[in-house]
Amino acid sequence: MSSTMSDPTHVPAILRGQRRVRYLKIIALFKIGKGVMLILLGFSLLFLNARDTWMDAISNWAADEILLEHSKAVIYLLNNLQAVLEGGALRATGSLALFYAAVLFTEGIGVYLQKRWAEFLMIFATSAFIPIEVRHIWHRPSVAALLILLANCFIVWFLYRVLKRDKAEAHTEPKKELVETR
Repeated sequence: MSSTMSDPTHVPAILRGQRRVRYLKIIALFKIGKGVMLILLGFSLLFLNARDTWMDAISNWAADEILLEHSKAVIYLLNNLQAVLEGGALRATGSLALFYAAVLFTEGIGVYLQKRWAEFLMIFATSAFIPIEVRHIWHRPSVAALLILLANCFIVWFLYRVLKRDKAEAHTEPKKELVETR
């Protein structure tokens, strides 16, 4: 083991001072941005799902564009899609998107304000999705999915190191004694 690895005073530059704060704010804005996207998705799923006339209009447009009367396979797929929509799957997905958006906003705002509890929350919430992201890449590899996985792994690693460093600093700081004034 190298001496720099075992030396608790050796801290990577990314974890020092203003750089650490800058990365925390970038991570927070990334999570808030994901939250905004999920809010848009959640509201659109809930809003479009509640509008039967819009769904009928989309269905009629699709029938005209792809000549539905000539394709039994497309009719079958659209009937299955309609069954999913009627079963409430989109409503559930929209509600789940809004819930997760609230979690992302909580994480993002808390980390932006440099709250320790938010850093813990972000580590747990982000690391919980890493196995799902790995499975997704395994079955449907894409550059975007790989970049998201790498970003989330970096976030977990970085926040873990920040929390570990903060804990070490708390133990090495001299305790301040209360001075009584008369």
